[in-house]
Amino acid sequence: MAHYRLTATEFLSSGVKVEDYVCSLLDRVAARDADVQAWAHLDRECAISQARLLDTIPLREREHLKLFGVPVGVKDIMYTKDMPTQHNSPIYENDAPAVDSALVMLLRNAGALIFGKTTTTEFASVTTGTKTRNPHDSSRTPGGSSSGSGAAVGDLQVPVALGTQTLGSIIRPASFNGIFGFKPTWGAISREGVKICSLNLDTMGFFARSIADLELLADAVQLEDDEKQTVRFKIEGAKFAVCKTHVWSQAGPGTTNAVELAIKLLQEHGASVEELELSEEFTNVTKYSLQAFESDGKTTFTNEYIRAKDKLDPVLVKFVENSSKISHRDHLAALDGLAQLRPKIDIIAGRYDAILTPSTVDEAPTGLSNTGNSAFCGMWTALHVPVVNIPGFVGEHGMPIGLSLVAPRYHDRRLLRVAAAVAPVFEGGGWKLGL
Repeated sequence: MAHYRLTATEFLSSGVKVEDYVCSLLDRVAARDADVQAWAHLDRECAISQARLLDTIPLREREHLKLFGVPVGVKDIMYTKDMPTQHNSPIYENDAPAVDSALVMLLRNAGALIFGKTTTTEFASVTTGTKTRNPHDSSRTPGGSSSGSGAAVGDLQVPVALGTQTLGSIIRPASFNGIFGFKPTWGAISREGVKICSLNLDTMGFFARSIADLELLADAVQLEDDEKQTVRFKIEGAKFAVCKTHVWSQAGPGTTNAVELAIKLLQEHGASVEELELSEEFTNVTKYSLQAFESDGKTTFTNEYIRAKDKLDPVLVKFVENSSKISHRDHLAALDGLAQLRPKIDIIAGRYDAILTPSTVDEAPTGLSNTGNSAFCGMWTALHVPVVNIPGFVGEHGMPIGLSLVAPRYHDRRLLRVAAAVAPVFEGGGWKLGL
Protein backbone atom coordinates (compact mmCIF):
# COMPACT_ATOMS: atom_id res chain seq x y z
CA MET A 1 0.00 0.00 0.00
CA ALA A 2 1.26 3.46 -0.85
CA HIS A 3 2.23 5.32 2.32
CA TYR A 4 -0.12 8.24 1.59
CA ARG A 5 -3.09 5.93 2.10
CA LEU A 6 -2.21 5.44 5.77
CA THR A 7 -4.39 7.14 8.34
CA ALA A 8 -2.59 8.84 11.21
CA THR A 9 -3.25 5.88 13.49
CA GLU A 10 -2.00 3.42 10.88
CA PHE A 11 1.13 5.48 10.29
CA LEU A 12 1.98 5.60 13.99
CA SER A 13 1.95 1.80 14.18
CA SER A 14 3.55 1.17 10.77
CA GLY A 15 7.22 1.78 11.46
CA VAL A 16 7.39 3.97 8.35
CA LYS A 17 9.89 6.84 8.60
CA VAL A 18 8.33 10.29 8.86
CA GLU A 19 10.27 11.43 5.79
CA ASP A 20 8.97 8.53 3.69
CA TYR A 21 5.39 9.22 4.76
CA VAL A 22 5.69 12.93 4.08
CA CYS A 23 7.30 12.39 0.68
CA SER A 24 4.52 10.02 -0.30
CA LEU A 25 1.93 12.64 0.67
CA LEU A 26 3.81 15.35 -1.24
CA ASP A 27 3.88 13.14 -4.32
CA ARG A 28 0.14 12.63 -3.91
CA VAL A 29 -0.36 16.39 -3.77
CA ALA A 30 1.79 16.88 -6.87
CA ALA A 31 -0.25 14.32 -8.78
CA ARG A 32 -3.61 15.72 -7.72
CA ASP A 33 -3.15 19.43 -7.05
CA ALA A 34 -4.27 20.58 -10.48
CA ASP A 35 -7.62 18.82 -9.91
CA VAL A 36 -8.17 19.59 -6.21
CA GLN A 37 -6.20 22.75 -5.31
CA ALA A 38 -6.59 22.31 -1.56
CA TRP A 39 -3.54 24.29 -0.45
CA ALA A 40 -3.11 28.00 0.23
CA HIS A 41 0.55 27.43 1.15
CA LEU A 42 2.65 24.28 0.84
CA ASP A 43 6.45 24.26 0.89
CA ARG A 44 7.84 20.84 -0.06
CA GLU A 45 11.30 21.52 1.35
CA CYS A 46 9.90 22.83 4.62
CA ALA A 47 7.78 19.69 5.07
CA ILE A 48 10.71 17.39 4.30
CA SER A 49 13.00 19.35 6.61
CA GLN A 50 10.53 18.95 9.47
CA ALA A 51 10.25 15.23 8.73
CA ARG A 52 14.02 14.69 8.75
CA LEU A 53 14.34 16.53 12.04
CA LEU A 54 11.63 14.38 13.60
CA ASP A 55 13.29 11.20 12.36
CA THR A 56 16.42 12.11 14.36
CA ILE A 57 14.54 12.05 17.67
CA PRO A 58 15.51 8.92 19.66
CA LEU A 59 12.80 6.30 20.08
CA ARG A 60 12.69 6.70 23.86
CA GLU A 61 11.87 10.39 23.47
CA ARG A 62 8.98 9.70 21.09
CA GLU A 63 6.87 7.70 23.51
CA HIS A 64 5.07 10.70 25.06
CA LEU A 65 4.45 12.37 21.67
CA LYS A 66 0.91 11.26 20.81
CA LEU A 67 1.13 12.64 17.24
CA PHE A 68 4.77 11.91 16.49
CA GLY A 69 5.39 12.74 12.84
CA VAL A 70 1.69 12.99 11.91
CA PRO A 71 1.29 15.57 9.10
CA VAL A 72 -1.50 18.07 9.73
CA GLY A 73 -3.17 20.48 7.33
CA VAL A 74 -3.95 23.82 8.97
CA LYS A 75 -6.82 26.06 7.89
CA ASP A 76 -5.42 29.37 6.71
CA ILE A 77 -7.03 31.49 9.41
CA MET A 78 -4.81 29.94 12.10
CA TYR A 79 -1.41 31.45 12.84
CA THR A 80 1.59 29.28 12.04
CA LYS A 81 4.98 30.65 13.03
CA ASP A 82 6.81 29.38 9.94
CA MET A 83 4.13 29.86 7.24
CA PRO A 84 1.95 32.72 5.96
CA THR A 85 -1.54 33.23 7.37
CA GLN A 86 -3.54 35.05 4.71
CA HIS A 87 -7.23 34.36 5.47
CA ASN A 88 -7.88 34.21 1.69
CA SER A 89 -7.95 38.01 1.78
CA PRO A 90 -6.02 40.48 -0.36
CA ILE A 91 -5.70 42.61 2.77
CA TYR A 92 -3.39 39.98 4.30
CA GLU A 93 -1.64 38.69 1.19
CA ASN A 94 1.78 37.25 2.15
CA ASP A 95 1.18 38.18 5.80
CA ALA A 96 3.20 35.93 8.10
CA PRO A 97 2.86 36.54 11.85
CA ALA A 98 5.74 34.65 13.49
CA VAL A 99 3.62 32.93 16.11
CA ASP A 100 1.57 29.73 16.39
CA SER A 101 -2.10 29.63 17.31
CA ALA A 102 -2.81 27.76 20.53
CA LEU A 103 -4.13 24.70 18.67
CA VAL A 104 -1.16 24.51 16.32
CA MET A 105 1.16 24.86 19.31
CA LEU A 106 -0.61 22.01 21.11
CA LEU A 107 -0.21 19.75 18.08
CA ARG A 108 3.47 20.64 17.61
CA ASN A 109 4.06 19.86 21.28
CA ALA A 110 2.47 16.46 20.65
CA GLY A 111 4.97 15.81 17.84
CA ALA A 112 2.80 16.70 14.84
CA LEU A 113 4.31 17.95 11.59
CA ILE A 114 2.64 21.09 10.26
CA PHE A 115 2.34 20.10 6.61
CA GLY A 116 0.84 23.25 5.06
CA LYS A 117 -2.00 25.75 5.06
CA THR A 118 -5.33 24.75 3.55
CA THR A 119 -7.69 27.05 1.67
CA THR A 120 -10.57 28.85 3.30
CA THR A 121 -13.27 31.22 2.15
CA GLU A 122 -12.46 34.83 3.01
CA PHE A 123 -11.93 35.02 6.77
CA ALA A 124 -13.91 31.74 6.98
CA SER A 125 -16.96 33.98 6.98
CA VAL A 126 -18.64 33.83 3.56
CA THR A 127 -20.00 31.15 1.22
CA THR A 128 -18.18 32.46 -1.85
CA GLY A 129 -16.26 29.48 -3.16
CA THR A 130 -12.49 29.06 -3.03
CA LYS A 131 -10.31 27.67 -5.81
CA THR A 132 -10.64 24.22 -4.21
CA ARG A 133 -12.60 21.45 -5.93
CA ASN A 134 -14.29 18.36 -4.60
CA PRO A 135 -11.84 15.46 -5.06
CA HIS A 136 -14.67 13.10 -6.04
CA ASP A 137 -15.99 15.37 -8.80
CA SER A 138 -14.05 18.48 -9.74
CA SER A 139 -17.22 20.18 -11.00
CA ARG A 140 -18.60 20.25 -7.45
CA THR A 141 -17.79 22.26 -4.34
CA PRO A 142 -15.87 20.66 -1.46
CA GLY A 143 -17.92 22.79 0.92
CA GLY A 144 -16.64 25.54 3.13
CA SER A 145 -15.38 27.51 4.77
CA SER A 146 -12.86 24.77 5.59
CA SER A 147 -12.68 23.92 1.89
CA GLY A 148 -9.05 22.88 1.64
CA SER A 149 -8.99 20.90 4.87
CA GLY A 150 -11.98 18.79 3.83
CA ALA A 151 -10.71 18.24 0.29
CA ALA A 152 -7.11 17.46 1.31
CA VAL A 153 -8.20 14.77 3.78
CA GLY A 154 -10.82 13.44 1.37
CA ASP A 155 -8.20 13.15 -1.37
CA LEU A 156 -5.60 11.41 0.85
CA GLN A 157 -3.22 14.36 0.59
CA VAL A 158 -2.91 14.57 4.38
CA PRO A 159 -4.30 12.25 7.08
CA VAL A 160 -5.83 14.93 9.31
CA ALA A 161 -6.58 18.65 9.08
CA LEU A 162 -7.87 21.49 11.21
CA GLY A 163 -11.06 23.42 10.62
CA THR A 164 -13.38 25.91 12.26
CA GLN A 165 -17.15 26.07 12.30
CA THR A 166 -19.38 29.12 12.76
CA LEU A 167 -22.41 27.69 10.96
CA GLY A 168 -21.47 24.51 9.07
CA SER A 169 -17.82 24.83 8.09
CA ILE A 170 -16.61 21.46 9.42
CA ILE A 171 -19.65 19.21 9.18
CA ARG A 172 -20.70 20.28 5.67
CA PRO A 173 -17.29 19.78 3.97
CA ALA A 174 -16.83 16.52 5.86
CA SER A 175 -20.10 15.27 4.39
CA PHE A 176 -19.34 16.58 0.89
CA ASN A 177 -15.87 14.96 0.87
CA GLY A 178 -16.89 11.64 2.38
CA ILE A 179 -14.82 11.84 5.57
CA PHE A 180 -15.21 12.27 9.32
CA GLY A 181 -15.59 15.75 10.76
CA PHE A 182 -15.66 16.60 14.45
CA LYS A 183 -16.92 19.86 15.93
CA PRO A 184 -16.34 19.64 19.69
CA THR A 185 -18.20 21.57 22.34
CA TRP A 186 -17.86 25.32 21.84
CA GLY A 187 -14.94 26.65 23.88
CA ALA A 188 -13.41 23.25 24.56
CA ILE A 189 -10.39 24.13 22.38
CA SER A 190 -8.69 27.52 22.57
CA ARG A 191 -9.23 29.96 19.69
CA GLU A 192 -6.17 32.03 20.56
CA GLY A 193 -4.30 32.93 17.38
CA VAL A 194 -7.27 32.30 15.08
CA LYS A 195 -9.09 35.00 13.11
CA ILE A 196 -12.46 35.39 14.79
CA CYS A 197 -15.66 35.60 12.77
CA SER A 198 -18.26 35.24 15.53
CA LEU A 199 -17.04 35.33 19.11
CA ASN A 200 -20.19 33.53 20.24
CA LEU A 201 -20.23 30.75 17.63
CA ASP A 202 -16.74 29.98 16.25
CA THR A 203 -15.61 26.49 17.22
CA MET A 204 -12.35 24.65 16.51
CA GLY A 205 -12.43 21.14 15.06
CA PHE A 206 -10.92 18.38 12.97
CA PHE A 207 -11.13 16.33 9.77
CA ALA A 208 -9.93 12.73 9.51
CA ARG A 209 -10.57 9.42 7.75
CA SER A 210 -11.19 7.45 10.94
CA ILE A 211 -12.66 7.94 14.38
CA ALA A 212 -9.41 6.58 15.80
CA ASP A 213 -7.61 9.57 14.29
CA LEU A 214 -10.15 11.96 15.81
CA GLU A 215 -9.53 10.31 19.18
CA LEU A 216 -5.78 10.81 18.71
CA LEU A 217 -6.35 14.51 18.11
CA ALA A 218 -8.70 14.73 21.09
CA ASP A 219 -5.97 13.18 23.25
CA ALA A 220 -3.41 15.66 21.96
CA VAL A 221 -5.54 18.70 22.87
CA GLN A 222 -6.58 17.12 26.20
CA LEU A 223 -10.26 17.03 25.38
CA GLU A 224 -11.94 15.32 28.34
CA ASP A 225 -15.42 14.59 29.67
CA ASP A 226 -16.26 14.79 33.36
CA GLU A 227 -17.01 11.06 33.35
CA LYS A 228 -14.29 8.89 31.86
CA GLN A 229 -15.57 5.71 30.24
CA THR A 230 -13.34 2.88 29.10
CA VAL A 231 -15.93 0.23 28.20
CA ARG A 232 -16.43 -0.16 24.47
CA PHE A 233 -19.77 1.18 23.30
CA LYS A 234 -22.08 -1.34 21.65
CA ILE A 235 -24.84 -0.64 19.15
CA GLU A 236 -26.96 -3.54 20.38
CA GLY A 237 -29.27 -2.16 23.03
CA ALA A 238 -28.30 1.46 22.32
CA LYS A 239 -30.90 4.20 22.11
CA PHE A 240 -30.85 6.81 19.34
CA ALA A 241 -33.16 9.67 18.43
CA VAL A 242 -33.66 10.89 14.88
CA CYS A 243 -34.13 14.64 14.76
CA LYS A 244 -35.05 15.95 11.32
CA THR A 245 -35.26 19.53 12.72
CA HIS A 246 -37.45 22.41 11.60
CA VAL A 247 -35.61 22.71 8.28
CA TRP A 248 -36.39 19.17 7.13
CA SER A 249 -38.36 20.52 4.17
CA GLN A 250 -35.01 21.57 2.64
CA ALA A 251 -33.65 18.00 2.61
CA GLY A 252 -32.98 16.58 -0.82
CA PRO A 253 -33.50 12.94 -1.89
CA GLY A 254 -29.97 11.93 -0.99
CA THR A 255 -30.33 13.06 2.60
CA THR A 256 -33.85 11.69 3.05
CA ASN A 257 -32.74 8.31 1.72
CA ALA A 258 -29.63 8.36 3.92
CA VAL A 259 -31.67 9.01 7.06
CA GLU A 260 -34.09 6.20 6.23
CA LEU A 261 -31.26 3.77 5.53
CA ALA A 262 -29.37 4.81 8.69
CA ILE A 263 -32.43 4.07 10.82
CA LYS A 264 -32.78 0.66 9.18
CA LEU A 265 -29.09 -0.17 9.67
CA LEU A 266 -29.09 0.84 13.34
CA GLN A 267 -32.21 -1.20 14.02
CA GLU A 268 -30.76 -4.22 12.22
CA HIS A 269 -27.78 -4.02 14.58
CA GLY A 270 -30.00 -4.05 17.65
CA ALA A 271 -30.45 -0.36 18.45
CA SER A 272 -33.73 1.33 19.22
CA VAL A 273 -34.44 4.46 17.17
CA GLU A 274 -37.22 6.92 17.87
CA GLU A 275 -38.17 10.16 16.16
CA LEU A 276 -37.49 13.31 18.12
CA GLU A 277 -39.52 16.41 17.38
CA LEU A 278 -38.16 19.43 19.21
CA SER A 279 -40.56 21.92 20.74
CA GLU A 280 -41.62 25.05 18.89
CA GLU A 281 -39.11 27.25 20.73
CA PHE A 282 -36.22 25.53 18.90
CA THR A 283 -37.48 26.88 15.59
CA ASN A 284 -35.96 30.20 16.69
CA VAL A 285 -32.42 28.83 16.68
CA THR A 286 -31.75 29.59 13.02
CA LYS A 287 -32.94 33.19 13.38
CA TYR A 288 -30.97 33.66 16.59
CA SER A 289 -27.77 32.17 15.15
CA LEU A 290 -27.86 34.33 12.03
CA GLN A 291 -28.47 37.45 14.09
CA ALA A 292 -25.57 36.57 16.37
CA PHE A 293 -23.38 35.78 13.36
CA GLU A 294 -24.04 39.09 11.63
CA SER A 295 -23.85 41.20 14.77
CA ASP A 296 -20.60 39.59 15.87
CA GLY A 297 -19.29 40.08 12.33
CA LYS A 298 -19.91 43.82 12.56
CA THR A 299 -17.49 44.01 15.47
CA THR A 300 -15.00 41.54 14.01
CA PHE A 301 -14.51 43.20 10.63
CA THR A 302 -14.69 46.89 11.52
CA ASN A 303 -10.89 47.05 11.44
CA GLU A 304 -10.66 45.63 7.91
CA TYR A 305 -13.57 47.83 6.82
CA ILE A 306 -11.79 50.98 7.97
CA ARG A 307 -8.44 49.90 6.52
CA ALA A 308 -9.53 48.52 3.16
CA LYS A 309 -13.28 48.47 2.56
CA ASP A 310 -12.70 48.07 -1.19
CA LYS A 311 -10.84 44.79 -0.59
CA LEU A 312 -13.43 43.29 1.74
CA ASP A 313 -16.07 40.80 0.57
CA PRO A 314 -19.42 42.57 0.05
CA VAL A 315 -21.09 40.27 2.58
CA LEU A 316 -18.68 41.43 5.28
CA VAL A 317 -19.18 45.04 4.27
CA LYS A 318 -22.90 44.51 4.83
CA PHE A 319 -22.18 43.10 8.29
CA VAL A 320 -20.18 46.17 9.30
CA GLU A 321 -22.75 48.54 7.80
CA ASN A 322 -25.52 46.52 9.49
CA SER A 323 -27.60 46.21 6.33
CA SER A 324 -29.95 43.82 8.14
CA LYS A 325 -30.71 46.55 10.72
CA ILE A 326 -30.09 44.25 13.68
CA SER A 327 -30.34 46.34 16.85
CA HIS A 328 -28.37 45.76 20.05
CA ARG A 329 -31.66 44.65 21.55
CA ASP A 330 -32.04 42.04 18.76
CA HIS A 331 -28.49 40.87 19.32
CA LEU A 332 -29.00 40.44 23.05
CA ALA A 333 -32.32 38.67 22.49
CA ALA A 334 -30.59 36.23 20.15
CA LEU A 335 -27.75 35.53 22.59
CA ASP A 336 -30.10 35.18 25.55
CA GLY A 337 -32.50 33.01 23.57
CA LEU A 338 -29.72 30.63 22.61
CA ALA A 339 -28.41 30.58 26.18
CA GLN A 340 -31.83 29.47 27.41
CA LEU A 341 -32.09 26.68 24.84
CA ARG A 342 -28.65 25.14 25.46
CA PRO A 343 -29.38 23.49 28.82
CA LYS A 344 -32.68 22.28 27.40
CA ILE A 345 -31.01 20.49 24.48
CA ASP A 346 -28.49 19.01 26.93
CA ILE A 347 -31.34 17.42 28.87
CA ILE A 348 -33.04 16.17 25.71
CA ALA A 349 -29.84 14.76 24.18
CA GLY A 350 -28.93 13.16 27.51
CA ARG A 351 -31.87 10.80 27.16
CA TYR A 352 -30.18 9.07 24.23
CA ASP A 353 -26.81 7.64 23.35
CA ALA A 354 -26.81 10.15 20.50
CA ILE A 355 -29.13 12.18 18.31
CA LEU A 356 -28.95 11.31 14.61
CA THR A 357 -29.55 14.27 12.30
CA PRO A 358 -28.71 15.36 8.73
CA SER A 359 -25.31 16.90 8.04
CA THR A 360 -26.24 18.57 4.77
CA VAL A 361 -29.17 19.28 2.50
CA ASP A 362 -27.87 16.69 0.02
CA GLU A 363 -24.67 15.71 -1.79
CA ALA A 364 -22.28 18.49 -2.85
CA PRO A 365 -23.91 20.75 -5.43
CA THR A 366 -22.31 21.47 -8.79
CA GLY A 367 -20.42 24.70 -9.29
CA LEU A 368 -17.60 26.30 -7.35
CA SER A 369 -19.03 29.76 -6.73
CA ASN A 370 -20.81 28.75 -3.50
CA THR A 371 -19.84 26.31 -0.76
CA GLY A 372 -23.36 25.00 -0.13
CA ASN A 373 -26.26 25.28 2.27
CA SER A 374 -25.52 25.04 6.01
CA ALA A 375 -29.18 24.80 7.09
CA PHE A 376 -28.75 21.51 8.97
CA CYS A 377 -25.48 22.49 10.71
CA GLY A 378 -26.03 25.98 12.08
CA MET A 379 -28.56 24.95 14.70
CA TRP A 380 -26.19 22.59 16.50
CA THR A 381 -23.29 25.04 16.27
CA ALA A 382 -25.39 27.75 17.91
CA LEU A 383 -26.41 25.33 20.67
CA HIS A 384 -22.68 24.68 21.36
CA VAL A 385 -23.11 20.88 21.38
CA PRO A 386 -20.51 18.45 19.98
CA VAL A 387 -21.22 17.00 16.52
CA VAL A 388 -19.55 14.26 14.46
CA ASN A 389 -20.18 13.74 10.76
CA ILE A 390 -20.05 10.07 9.82
CA PRO A 391 -19.68 9.18 6.14
CA GLY A 392 -21.33 6.16 4.64
CA PHE A 393 -24.08 7.13 2.24
CA VAL A 394 -24.30 7.99 -1.45
CA GLY A 395 -26.43 10.49 -3.32
CA GLU A 396 -28.10 10.26 -6.70
CA HIS A 397 -24.90 11.23 -8.52
CA GLY A 398 -22.59 8.89 -6.63
CA MET A 399 -21.32 11.61 -4.30
CA PRO A 400 -20.86 11.06 -0.56
CA ILE A 401 -23.44 12.02 2.04
CA GLY A 402 -22.77 11.90 5.76
CA LEU A 403 -25.04 12.05 8.78
CA SER A 404 -24.36 13.69 12.12
CA LEU A 405 -24.39 12.41 15.66
CA VAL A 406 -25.03 14.98 18.40
CA ALA A 407 -24.52 14.79 22.18
CA PRO A 408 -24.91 17.14 25.16
CA ARG A 409 -22.23 19.76 25.75
CA TYR A 410 -18.92 18.41 27.08
CA HIS A 411 -19.81 14.82 26.19
CA ASP A 412 -17.20 14.97 23.43
CA ARG A 413 -15.31 11.78 24.21
CA ARG A 414 -18.48 9.79 24.75
CA LEU A 415 -19.74 11.01 21.37
CA LEU A 416 -16.54 9.77 19.72
CA ARG A 417 -16.99 6.39 21.39
CA VAL A 418 -20.54 6.15 20.06
CA ALA A 419 -19.35 7.29 16.63
CA ALA A 420 -16.67 4.58 16.60
CA ALA A 421 -19.41 1.97 16.92
CA VAL A 422 -21.78 3.64 14.45
CA ALA A 423 -19.19 4.19 11.71
CA PRO A 424 -18.87 0.52 10.64
CA VAL A 425 -22.67 0.20 10.68
CA PHE A 426 -22.98 3.14 8.27
CA GLU A 427 -20.53 1.47 5.89
CA GLY A 428 -23.64 -0.41 4.76
CA GLY A 429 -24.77 2.86 3.16
CA GLY A 430 -22.56 2.29 0.16
CA TRP A 431 -19.83 4.94 0.47
CA LYS A 432 -16.24 3.74 0.69
CA LEU A 433 -13.53 5.90 2.25
CA GLY A 434 -10.48 6.59 0.13
CA LEU A 435 -9.98 6.79 -3.62
